[in-house]
Amino acid sequence: MLRKLFAALAPLVLGLALTTPAQAADQTLRIGYQKYGVFTLLKARGTLEKKLESQGWKVTWTEFPGGPQLLEALNVGAVDFGLTGEAPPVFAQAAGAQLVYVAFEPPAPSAEAILVPKDSAIKSVKDLKGKKVALNKGSNVHYLLVRALEEAGLKPADIQTVYLPPADARAAFAKGAVDAWVIWDPYLAAAEAQLPVRTLRDGKGLVNNYQFILAARKFITAQPAIAKTLLAELQATDQWANANNAEAAKELAGQIGLPLDVVNATLPRNTMGLQPITPQVAGQQQKIADTFHDLGLIPVAVKVQDALIK
Repeated sequence: MLRKLFAALAPLVLGLALTTPAQAADQTLRIGYQKYGVFTLLKARGTLEKKLESQGWKVTWTEFPGGPQLLEALNVGAVDFGLTGEAPPVFAQAAGAQLVYVAFEPPAPSAEAILVPKDSAIKSVKDLKGKKVALNKGSNVHYLLVRALEEAGLKPADIQTVYLPPADARAAFAKGAVDAWVIWDPYLAAAEAQLPVRTLRDGKGLVNNYQFILAARKFITAQPAIAKTLLAELQATDQWANANNAEAAKELAGQIGLPLDVVNATLPRNTMGLQPITPQVAGQQQKIADTFHDLGLIPVAVKVQDALIK
């Protein structure tokens, strides 16, 4: 698997000799992460720091509430690598971000959903017409909402969209300020465990909900050796987590501050296993980009191909 993954980086790795130990001394790899996933586990385990120390590199970690915020930081040069869902890189690319798709995690369609209060009169997505629906703009769940509305014969203009980051959206949802909330794990699992909620529609049959490893083009071009080390550690972390579910859950719970039973509920919905970007996956991303452009949610047409490693 790693051989295939690194093959995707071959054009960059050819320039490896240009990055000497002296040039790399006292450098810092800046990683953006969210409250879940392989980066959170990698941070907890500390193996990346040990591997990069011998190359004269340090690692800093910055937590973000969602993918759009993370990629905004990547766009302005505040982080070098990050992990987000499907929609954030499309919005970021439309805004001119010089990002590169590096790899992806397997689909997790049931790890995001549209929630309503348990006693809500809303019984189907069609019932959302005219209702207030909260979500993080440009996040993976943005595409879920678009597809769910389409399936129900509705358009985004048929609902009142309220753009809020996860913590604010949860607060608004809990006090009844919005009628529905579109959210992903682990916030989804936490809401299911802690609030009186009902799942109106999850992503099964609608979306893939891939998670993408993304990098700043400038960084990955200049530092392919560091990128290779990071990818190797991510893959090793995925393999460890798949073989040690109980221990991985405890690590995640400690890192993200959620009860162990909540984290355990997310594991069956989120399979780990880093894979190189394929033409099929790139094509699915292009479909998302085209959908957002057709709806006027992004101002320009995006060519996903421009953000792939060539």
